[in-house]
Amino acid sequence: MTVSQQHYAFIFDMDGVLVDNMYLHARSWVELFRDYGLEGMDPERYLRETAGMKGLDVLRHFLDPGISPEEADRLTELKDFLYRVMYREEMRPMRGLERFLDRAAELDIPLGVGTGAGARNIDYTLATPGLKDRFKAVVGSHQVPHGKPNPDIFLKVAELLDTEPSRCVVFEDALPGVEAASRAGMKAVALTTTNPADVMSRCKGVIEVVDDFTSLTPEQVIAGI
Repeated sequence: MTVSQQHYAFIFDMDGVLVDNMYLHARSWVELFRDYGLEGMDPERYLRETAGMKGLDVLRHFLDPGISPEEADRLTELKDFLYRVMYREEMRPMRGLERFLDRAAELDIPLGVGTGAGARNIDYTLATPGLKDRFKAVVGSHQVPHGKPNPDIFLKVAELLDTEPSRCVVFEDALPGVEAASRAGMKAVALTTTNPADVMSRCKGVIEVVDDFTSLTPEQVIAGI
C-alpha cells in the first residue's frame, strides 16, 4: 500500500516550523512588555513559558490575568506590527522545508497549517516565496474557541483535510503545540528551534526530533507512526 493510499496528512505549525522566526516574536513581546512596565523579561522566558499560545493567553500569563479580549487584541496587533517590521527583510522558509514539501506533494499527502497566529501574520508569513499556495487548509487562533495547548486548531485542520486525527502528523516547535497535538490524538515531529532536543524528546507523542527539514523525508515520518 502506498503512502497516498493510506491517506496520511501533515499539519505544520507556522512560526518556528515553516520559518525560523520564534526568537523575533519573543523579542517583540519583550519590547511590548517593557513599554507597559514589565521589567526582567527576556526572550528565553517567553519561549519557555508561552511560545505557541494565543496573544490573549500570553498577555494574561505575563501582564494582566484580567485583561479583556478587546484590549488583548489591541496589544497583540501592536506586537505583531513590531514583529513584521523587524523581520520583513529576513523571511525565509526553514532549511530543507521546500524539498520536504515537494516530496509530500509527490506522494499526495494533504498539507495544512495550524497556528496560534492571527490572520494578518498568517497572510504575511505564507506569502513567503516557497510557501505560497502549498497548503490545502490553514487555521489560525482567530478561527477556533481555544488556542494551544487545547487541540481545537489541529482538529479543525484535520477536518478540513478530511483526515482522521490518528492519521495526521503535526510538526511543532513549542511545548503547548506538542501538547495540543497529543490531545488531538496526533503524533508529532518536534523541531528544536524553540526548545532543546532533550526537552522535546520527552514529550508525549513525539516520534522524531530534528533541527530542521534537511535530513527528514515524508517516508521517514510515516514509518515512525
